[in-house]
Amino acid sequence: MNLALLVTLGVFAPLLGAAIVGLSGRRLGDLLSRSITTGLLFFSCLVAWIVFAQWTWGGLEAFTVQIAPFVNVGDFQSNWAIRIDAMSAVMLVVVTSVSSLVHLYSWGYMSEDPDQPRFFAYLSLFTFAMLALVTAADFMQLFFGWEGVGLASYLLIGFWFKKPTASAAAIKAFVVNRVGDFGFVLGICTVFWMFGTIEFAELFPMIAARAGTGWDFLGYTWSALDLAGFLLFIGAMGKSAQFFLHTWLPDAMEGPTPVSALIHAATMVTAGVYMVCLLSPIYEYAPVASAIIALVGAVTALFAATVGLAQNDIKRVIAYSTCSQLGYMFFAAGVGAYQAAMFHLFTHAFFKALLFLGAGSVIHGMHHEQDMRKMGGLWKLLPVTYAVMTIGTIAITGLGIPGVGGLSGFYSKDSIIESAFASFTNGHSAIGLFAFMVGILAAGLTAYYSWRLVFMTFHNKPVWKDEAHADHAHDDHAAHPAQLETHDEPLVEDGHAHDDHAHHGPLKPHESPWIMLVPLLLLSVGAVAAGFIFAPYFIGDHEHDFWRGAIFVAEANHVLHDSHYVPVWVKWSPLILTLIGTFAAFWLYVLKEGMARRMADRGGIIHGFLYNKWYFDELYDVVFVKGARAVGDLFWKIGDVKIIDGLGPNGAAWASLKSAARLGKLQSGYVYHYAFVMLLGVAGFLAFAIYAWGA
Repeated sequence: MNLALLVTLGVFAPLLGAAIVGLSGRRLGDLLSRSITTGLLFFSCLVAWIVFAQWTWGGLEAFTVQIAPFVNVGDFQSNWAIRIDAMSAVMLVVVTSVSSLVHLYSWGYMSEDPDQPRFFAYLSLFTFAMLALVTAADFMQLFFGWEGVGLASYLLIGFWFKKPTASAAAIKAFVVNRVGDFGFVLGICTVFWMFGTIEFAELFPMIAARAGTGWDFLGYTWSALDLAGFLLFIGAMGKSAQFFLHTWLPDAMEGPTPVSALIHAATMVTAGVYMVCLLSPIYEYAPVASAIIALVGAVTALFAATVGLAQNDIKRVIAYSTCSQLGYMFFAAGVGAYQAAMFHLFTHAFFKALLFLGAGSVIHGMHHEQDMRKMGGLWKLLPVTYAVMTIGTIAITGLGIPGVGGLSGFYSKDSIIESAFASFTNGHSAIGLFAFMVGILAAGLTAYYSWRLVFMTFHNKPVWKDEAHADHAHDDHAAHPAQLETHDEPLVEDGHAHDDHAHHGPLKPHESPWIMLVPLLLLSVGAVAAGFIFAPYFIGDHEHDFWRGAIFVAEANHVLHDSHYVPVWVKWSPLILTLIGTFAAFWLYVLKEGMARRMADRGGIIHGFLYNKWYFDELYDVVFVKGARAVGDLFWKIGDVKIIDGLGPNGAAWASLKSAARLGKLQSGYVYHYAFVMLLGVAGFLAFAIYAWGA
C-alpha cells in the first residue's frame, strides 16, 4: 500500500472510531465500542511504528500529503495536510503507542463504568486531535489540533460530570488554557504579519533574512521575532503547564486515571515542547524569547519538584513530576538543545505513562483509595505492579552510571543537564548556569519524592489493615444508614462509587487483571530500553542523519555537540544528587519509618508552603477571581447602577416622578380655578398681540 495513503488512514482512524462509537455507542454496547476504538488505535500505532522505522533505518525522506483546502481568506491560505518528517514521526509513535495501550488498559480499569462508549469515544477524539496537531503543515491546522486536544481534555477531565470536583477541574483546565491560547493566537498573527504566510515550508526559509525586523511601539523598537516567539511560547505555557499557567494540571487528576496517563503525562502536555522544537528556525533567531523559555522551564522544574515533596495523593505526586519534567524539556529547548528536549519527551512518554497506569493499578487494587498515607506493605499483594512501578521510578530518577548506562531517563535527562552547562561554558549564558544548577537540584528532589511514593505505597506498615479493622469494629460511617441519607450520591474516589468497606469485611488489596498489566509490561520495556537504543539517533552519532533538517540549528549553536565534552564532575553530578535524594527518602520512610509523618503532622511554614503548592491557588483566587469580582462590582454597582442608571433612566424617572408630584399639587379639581387660569392665558395672549401690533 502507498505509504502516503497508509499514513492518512492512520491519522484519521481514531476520528472514525470516535464518530462510530460516539454516535452509536449505546446501540453497539460496551464490548463492541471498546473493540472498535481500540482496534483502530492499534492500527494507527502500527502505521506510526512503520513510519518511524522507515525514517530511522529505511532512509525515508520528508513528504507532505495534501488532503483538502481548510481556511482560505484573502492572503490567509491554509490547506489540511499531513507532514511527515523526523518531528512528526517521533510524535506519531509517542501519541499512538501511549494511546493504544491506554485504550487496552481501560478495558479493565473502566469495566464497571456505565458510560464506557462515551469514554472510549472521547479517548479516540483526543488522539485524532493530537495526531492532527503533530502532523500539521501550517499554523492553522496546528491551532485546530491545539484546540481539539483542549476540548477533548475538558471532556475527559470532567468525564464523571456528576462529581463536582471533576467538573470544576475541567472548567479550570479549559479557562487556564484559554489564557495561553490568547497569546498563541497573537503569535500566529505576528508571524503572518511578518511573513505573509503560515505554512511552515514557506515560512522557515524566510526567517534568517527577516531576523532583524523590528516593531516600533511606545518609542522603542522591539525584535519582531522575539515578540512572535514569546507570544507563541505563552500558548505552550498553558498547554504544557509551565509556571504561572500550571495550576490546572494537578486538578486534572480528577479525571479517570487512564486520562491522566494519556493526556497529562505523555501526550497533550508535551504539545508545547513539540511546538517550540518545531519552531526552532524562529527561536534560533529570537535570543530573548529563548532565554525566557529557558528561565521559565528551569523555574517550573524546581517549583514542581518542591511541591511534589509534600503531596499525599499518589496521582498528584506523579502530576507534579510531569510538570517538573516538562520544565527540563523547555529549558533544554531554551538553551538550544532541541534534540535533547525531544529525546526526553520520547523517553518520558514511556516511564511517565507507566507510572500513571501503575498508580491506577494501585488505586484499583486498593478499592479506589488514592491517599498514600492509607497504603503500605503492598509489594507482596501487588507484585507485578510493584515491579513495573519500581522500573518507572528508576527511569524517571535518571539513575545510571556515566560511561556505563542506565534506564531511559538517565540518557535523556543527563543530556539536558549537560547541554545547559555547555551553553554556559561556551556561550557565557547566565540562564544556562541557572538551568544547570536547577537541573541537578531537581534531580535530587525527583529521586526523593519518587522513592517516597514507592516506600509509602509498597513498603512501610500496611496502614490499610488498621483502618479496615477500625472501620469494621466501629461500623464504618459510610455504611451507617442515618449518615448515608445525608449524601445525595455515594462517596467517590477517582470517580468510582464505593462504600468505604461498607461490606463489613477487612480490605484486601489485590493485583489488577492482566488486561491492565499487559500495557504496564509493554511500557516497562520502553522505560528500560528506549534510552540506550535511541540515544545515538536523537543526540548521538546518528543525530544528523536522524533529524535531517527537521530541527534547525544555527551555525553558532554547538550546545548539543559541546554537551558530550563537559567536565567529568558535570556528568557525575546528577547521579550524586539522585543517590542523595534516594537515601534521604530511604532513611525517612524505611529506616526511620514514621518520622516523616510526625514531621508533617507538626506542620510548619515550609511544609505548609509546599503542601499548599506555594499558595498559587489562593493567590490567583485573591488576584484574579476576587479581583475580577471587585472590578465587576465596581462597574456594576457604581458605574452601571449609580452613574449610568442614576443619571439616565432611573434619574429621569426620579425627576419625572418628583416634578409630577409637585405639578399634581396644582391640580385642585375646581372648575373656576381652571377658568381663571384660562382667563389669564387669554389676557396674556391679547397683551402680547397688542404689543406686537403696536410695534
